[in-house]
Amino acid sequence: MATSKEKLSSRRRFLIQLTGITTGLTIASSNRVKAASVPKATQSGRVKRTLRFAHICDIHIQTELGAAEGTAAMFKHAQGLDDKPELFITGGDNIMDSFGANVERTKQQWALLKEIIEKECRLPIKYCIGNHDVWGWDKEKSITTGAEPLWGKKWVMQALDLPNRYYSFDKGKWHFIILDSTFPAKDKDSGYIGKLDEKQFIWLKNDIETANPHTPIVIISHIPIISVAGIELQEPQNYQISISGSAIHYDAPRIIRLLKQYSNVKLCLSGHIHRCDRIEYCGTTYICDGAVSGAWWKGDNRECDEGYGIVDLYEDGSFQHQYIAYNWQPKTPKELPAKGTRL
Repeated sequence: MATSKEKLSSRRRFLIQLTGITTGLTIASSNRVKAASVPKATQSGRVKRTLRFAHICDIHIQTELGAAEGTAAMFKHAQGLDDKPELFITGGDNIMDSFGANVERTKQQWALLKEIIEKECRLPIKYCIGNHDVWGWDKEKSITTGAEPLWGKKWVMQALDLPNRYYSFDKGKWHFIILDSTFPAKDKDSGYIGKLDEKQFIWLKNDIETANPHTPIVIISHIPIISVAGIELQEPQNYQISISGSAIHYDAPRIIRLLKQYSNVKLCLSGHIHRCDRIEYCGTTYICDGAVSGAWWKGDNRECDEGYGIVDLYEDGSFQHQYIAYNWQPKTPKELPAKGTRL
């Protein structure tokens, strides 16, 4: 639990952010994201970097459109950097789709992802579950009943050998929390929303509380907790702009109220939108990275190139982030998805 002094410091930081809009809210939606500002001591090398990892979102592996070759090119590019990452963490949507795919199509996609990773990935890799990784929630398209042994998230957990839908680990003197942010929309037979179930929310609270309060924390979810990039996907109605619960966390207010109590929660990373943005709020930075697949392997997605995030973590709790395009040339002419297309 944050001390009164830490909470006061957080409030002061928030007030400072409000007086300087460019400090309080930084939004980047191009194909590059500038590195986060860090203390001068870090820039001069007096603060030690403890880990560099690559955040690889929305791979959407499939047999079509050169997706396998593109994914292999991404791994080669990241591992070929002069300053190489030490870890890969996926941001969900590891395969193109099992949400509405039948057994054979789903089996084919997971097999192809495993093949590419075994051949091309030379680093440890951690996984996050995305909505496209969930099998059969669109029962009509997937030809499922819901009674299948691997229906829902069981198949992705088996395919990626996950310890649980959500989990945490320590590396590089930081604490990592991987969330499961996709749940069925109650009013639709084939939809989903971003949120945490009650059991997971309680676990998240306990996991943060039991972590060393001096250990910085990074949280990874597929669907952004908060994001501004999703606004572009919506059409204003009745003089109001709203963001769908399938684009960001429906329960964002609850999560934000939790996170801002802990000054060691430094960074929240997500994917899903296939765009880049960055929000700094109440002492925590929320970054949405672009997609390895760009516009689902049909080129860049509204000026966001096919790429991945590189994150440098430092022992004092500071970090640097950049989005790197790996210069993939699509195998098909660019064709942007229509507004309303499921992410």
